[in-house]
Amino acid sequence: MPHEIVFFSLLVPGLLLVFLGCAMVYWAADRVLARMGLFRHVWHPALFRAALFVCLFSGVGLLTGT
Repeated sequence: MPHEIVFFSLLVPGLLLVFLGCAMVYWAADRVLARMGLFRHVWHPALFRAALFVCLFSGVGLLTGT
């Protein structure tokens, strides 16, 4: 994967696309987990949500090699 992507004659970092993709997956997963009632059993829901996004983003970033 290239490190920069040309988007309307602008150079965009490759991790920006990974970030946007992970944000959409995170949003969907957060909605599903909230409907299942998982956050009632978590000690600190905001910290859990932040850790979930960091794990998702870093995992996908490492897999794509950007």
